[in-house]
Amino acid sequence: MLEITPIPALDDNYVWLLRRPGRSACAVVDPGDEAPVIERLDDEGLGLAHILITHKHGDHIGGVEGLKARWPDAVVVGPAHEPVAARLDQRLQEGDEVRLDALEVNFRVMEVPGHTEGHLAYVGEGALFCGDTLFTCGCGRVFSGTFDQLSDSLRRLAALPPDTRVYCAHEYTLANIGFARWVEPENPALAQRAVRDEARRARGEPTVPSTIELERATNPFLRTDVPTVVEAASRWAGRPLTGHRAVFRALREWKDRDYD
Repeated sequence: MLEITPIPALDDNYVWLLRRPGRSACAVVDPGDEAPVIERLDDEGLGLAHILITHKHGDHIGGVEGLKARWPDAVVVGPAHEPVAARLDQRLQEGDEVRLDALEVNFRVMEVPGHTEGHLAYVGEGALFCGDTLFTCGCGRVFSGTFDQLSDSLRRLAALPPDTRVYCAHEYTLANIGFARWVEPENPALAQRAVRDEARRARGEPTVPSTIELERATNPFLRTDVPTVVEAASRWAGRPLTGHRAVFRALREWKDRDYD
């Protein structure tokens, strides 16, 4: 079985460590800082074979050069359709499959633009590595992509099997729950999630991974066809909204302007 564990980095990032029991080779996803990765791998006697990048932002690629200096044979893969300020050994796009030979695992590549113009997600082994596109109970801001792109990307991720585990790149859950409760204050699944995740953070535990099923039940950005969400977004916008893209844009702008 593939083991996936977080390496906390920077202020609130997670670098995801992928390994198989009994093997020394491993992979990491979105290493924004090399220092905590090197420390973890040294402590556990691991060698780095693969680095997966979801998008171009510095808090996701900042550690690549330092890791390559330590493990020069590590293979770095990332998006083909945006400028990544780190050397990529393989540039990936929609429909590609990336093979991690050291772990005997394949990941399907999805293009999920919106946060950035060429953002990727990796899907396999029941796991989704989605960078900053989908967050636990939230989503990324729109930077170099578009609102329509991000809306469409989230709908594609929401269509993954419900038991897919969601490994996003930041510990933003409690803040995102706060906004979600602005949108759906009477959502019982959201209230239960708040209690559970607040307890996890109080114990110093991560709230990630989530699941697609939980996100569909509680994440307003994946619920743009739910009447209560449409009503809340329309009320904030001051006009009736129709269509997923219009509802999504209102929710994202509402959070940007009034909550974050």
